[in-house]
Amino acid sequence: MVTVPTTTPKILIVDDDFGVRNLVYRFLSRKYQIESAADGKTALSLFEQFNPALVILDWNLPDVTGYNLCQEMQSRTNVLVLILTSRTDEADKIRILSAGADDFMTKPFSLAEVEVRVEALLRRIRYINPSPTQRIVFKQLAINPEGREVTLNDKPLALTALEFNILHFLASHPNQAWSRPQLIQKIWGCDYIGDGRVVDVHIGQLRKKMEVDTSVPEFIKTVRGYGYKFEAPDEITNS
Repeated sequence: MVTVPTTTPKILIVDDDFGVRNLVYRFLSRKYQIESAADGKTALSLFEQFNPALVILDWNLPDVTGYNLCQEMQSRTNVLVLILTSRTDEADKIRILSAGADDFMTKPFSLAEVEVRVEALLRRIRYINPSPTQRIVFKQLAINPEGREVTLNDKPLALTALEFNILHFLASHPNQAWSRPQLIQKIWGCDYIGDGRVVDVHIGQLRKKMEVDTSVPEFIKTVRGYGYKFEAPDEITNS
């Protein structure tokens, strides 16, 4: 039996394929504290007790979709999520990223790839928060980083962990343009090795939740040929 220090990052593996689950479990348990589950119900129960830093999650489970389980877990904590999928279609990849996943791997994969991606994810500075106690208000939009809450027109916005991080980072630097590579470095971390289109996907999801007309966004503007910026209204309050 291998004794793992309590400070070692915790990883929850969720996959109904015993072979895949057992292989990844045995491989990662050399370095990390590991728990595993074969279905969504067991996974959520373990998630609450174990409080993992990272969940390796199969996209297709017998009792719940990976999309719903990813969103449910990220609504509870700021957990990192790595999706496992056998799907290769462009639309499926976009849907995986839209669920809030930090990265994904396509089956079959090598254990060497698992190791690299897990290490990169765990090194990531997930919570971008230069002013932990400072509340930012732009007219009808209020961002509370301490409670990780956002309200628009006095109504709460249900944002994923990544959506909150993107919005808070951009709003903390109003009217400053950021390229996609810069945003990946600042928000996902310089070790990110996944799909670069992740920025566009999550900006698109944010706009759906924030904007009256996503084709003419009021807050997050596209800087053509470059990236994005948060365009601040005239009135801004920090408290």
